[in-house]
Order: sequence, then structure tokens, then C-alpha cells
Amino acid sequence: MNGVDYKMKNYDVIVIGFGKAGKTLAAKLANQGKKVALIEENTKMYGGTCINIGCIPTKTLIHAAEKGLSFDEAMQDKTAVVERLRAKNFAMLDAHVDIFVAHASFVDNKVIAIQVGDEIEHLHAEIIIINTGAVSNVLPIDGLTSAKFVYDSTGIQHLDKLPQRLGIIGGGNIGLEFASLYASMGVDVSVFEAGSTILGRYEEVARTLAKEYMEQSGITFYLNASITRVDNEDDTVVVHANNNAYSFDALLYATGRKPNTQGLGLENTSIELTERGAIKVDEHCQTTVKNVFAVGDVNGGLQFTYISLDDFRVVFNYLNGNGQYTLSQRKNVPNTVFIQPPLSMVGLSEEQAKAQQLPYATKELLVANMPRAHVNGDLRGVFKVVVNKDTKEILGATLLGSQSHELINLITMAMDNHIPYTYLATQLFTHPTMSENFNDVFSF
Repeated sequence: MNGVDYKMKNYDVIVIGFGKAGKTLAAKLANQGKKVALIEENTKMYGGTCINIGCIPTKTLIHAAEKGLSFDEAMQDKTAVVERLRAKNFAMLDAHVDIFVAHASFVDNKVIAIQVGDEIEHLHAEIIIINTGAVSNVLPIDGLTSAKFVYDSTGIQHLDKLPQRLGIIGGGNIGLEFASLYASMGVDVSVFEAGSTILGRYEEVARTLAKEYMEQSGITFYLNASITRVDNEDDTVVVHANNNAYSFDALLYATGRKPNTQGLGLENTSIELTERGAIKVDEHCQTTVKNVFAVGDVNGGLQFTYISLDDFRVVFNYLNGNGQYTLSQRKNVPNTVFIQPPLSMVGLSEEQAKAQQLPYATKELLVANMPRAHVNGDLRGVFKVVVNKDTKEILGATLLGSQSHELINLITMAMDNHIPYTYLATQLFTHPTMSENFNDVFSF
């Protein structure tokens, strides 16, 4: 057809996308002797979102800022870390898996078309894993995609100079992390949030303090913001909101991410989507086509790299004949917003426990009362826990403070294993540490 040469290659497994779950499945299945193909259209995405444009580069920038590095030095650090990990991920698979740099599109349920140079190849496998991640949501704001100096969360990581004024549309995790990062570098940051509050899922005491700390760092919040258009004036980008105009050197839109299914050719298959545009899966991450799986952000689950890794466990367990570990067995999922200080949460808030009419009790402990906080020189924050008075189990915890991103994992393990809060109240912890404060906060 039009002089294009078509070829067919047969594999045991085809993985579309070099994300956390996909690459791990490719490696494990290849080590079992299966013939595996992995298709990734962008060589700068080896390893997936987290390594290249998500957790790793942003946290590297945050760490660089904490060390007092200049903007240029921070960017150099970030690039070095990303490139090193990207190369490590490629090397992990290169000797055992056929890697195609191409766009993948389904021809039918078990055949994928890719274009390599002038040739179109058809790859067939009975097992196919879709791991294409998510892309930025773009709100229908006039001028948002046409104005200059406007970036998504990927583009903002590649600025060639530090802006003096940064506007951010969206007060969610991504927006707030970038706000905190750039404010720590001396940038005048403004956050536009359509809602009446930020961090609405978190305990009120924690989100109130977090907002205060961010404001003290120089971040301005515009809540209930209604943005009508974005345009340019000279070398600035202007946000028109609530009958006012705000000028910036750069504008970030961080309004969530959606499953990346565009151009996958799913219309040529029996694969179904959910109402929200994610690929519909069962408890084994299997789509509506047998032995075609969707893992990571594309299946509409929580958008964390550790969730993608857990999707790998579910699929690998299923493919190896057991299938006992399923999505329905996934336990408590902790999360952290890497602002300063970091804000972490797992399980229920007090409001949720009350709504469920549970026999709960809560306790709060200010970080300023913790000995290690004085050693660290950072007295900001609060720990709040929610427990079941009858069963003695931990229902949830919100930790705002230094080391919260590490400490929350200890509470998650206790919850997953039904360890009563009374155990943490009497547990021996080393001193002086932040974890020893569990003795106090869990003493009812």
C-alpha cells in the first residue's frame, strides 16, 4: 500500500510504554524465557513518568534548592540524575527485550502496528500490557494553549532561566509542589485555585498550617479563582481572573492528568473505556479483552508510581498461575505532598471517620513539642491520628512536618497488619528521632 512494506513479528508478550509496571513486567517475563517486545515512542521516557518528568526530577530540584544551589546548578543536578536513571532502565532491558522506538496502535485485539523508519511492522502477541501513563489536562481557558510562556508540569522543568514571577493554575499536589520549589528559589509565586480551599482531602489543622507556611514563604493564593483568558503583553503572560489581570514571566497549568489513550487505536479492539476515559480493568488489571492488561495511570487508578509497581504485582501474580493478589486486596495507600515541610496522609481523616459513624478518637501533637524538631531547627507542623476506640486499630494519620514522607510508611505498615495503636504508644524508638513521637501521639 503506497509502497510501504509490511512485516509481522510474533512475540509472547508486548508491552506498550516504558513505565514502572510495564518495564518491570517486561524484565520479569523475559527472565522467564518469554519473547518480549517493549514499544516506547519517546527515548526520553525510558523508565516512565516518575523517573523522567515526575517524582525524581521534581524531588531532585527540591533537594537542590534545600542545599542552596543556584537555579542553573539545580537544573544540572536534575538532568544528571534523570539521564543516569534513564540509562540504567534502558540497560536493564536492552539485552533481554526487543525495544522499539515507535508509536504503537492496535490493529485488532492482539496485533499492534508500529512504524520504524519507512516500514510499518505488525507485532502479534497473546499477552499485551498497556502502560502508556497519563497526560496533562488542559482546561478550556481562552489562550491557554496559544499564549507564550505557558507550560505544563513537563515544560516547567526545562526553563532556561529562573522566572521572577510564576503563576500557577491549580492548587493540587503538582501545583503546590512546584509553588513550594520555586518559592524556595526566591520566585514570587501566585497560585490560582478554583475551589474555596487547598488540600481539601487533608485534616483541617494540617491544611491550615500548610497554607500559612506557604504564604510565609512568599506564595500568594487566589481562591475561588475564575480565569477567563490568558494572553501576552510584551514579554509577560497575563492571567485574567475575577475581573483582574495578573502578569507573570511564566505560567504553569497543573490541573490534573488524564489517562493517555489517544492514538492507541482502541476503536479497533474490544477494549472498553470507563466514563472518565480510563481503560476499564477487572481486579487483575485485565481489560475487556482476555490477556490484555492496562497498568499504571492509564487504568484510572491513583496516579502514583508505587501504585503502578503494585499493578505489576497483580498482573505478574495472575500470569504465573496464582492470581490470589488482586486490586481488591490492595490495602492502605499513603501519599505525600512535597511542600515545605512535607504533608503526608494515610487512611481516614476525622471527617471521614465521623461520616462512617465509627467509634473514633483523635489526637494532635504539634511538631514544636518534639525534641528532634528542635535538633533539626524546624518546628513547623502537626501530627494528627485517628483511631478506633473499640478495636484499637489505627484508622488514619496526617503528618505535616520534617520526615513525614518516611514516617507515614511506618503507620501504613501498622494499619495493613492490624497492629493496634497501643503498640506504637509503647514501642521503643531510638532517640532523638521524629518517629519516637508516635509514643505520645498514640497515647490516649
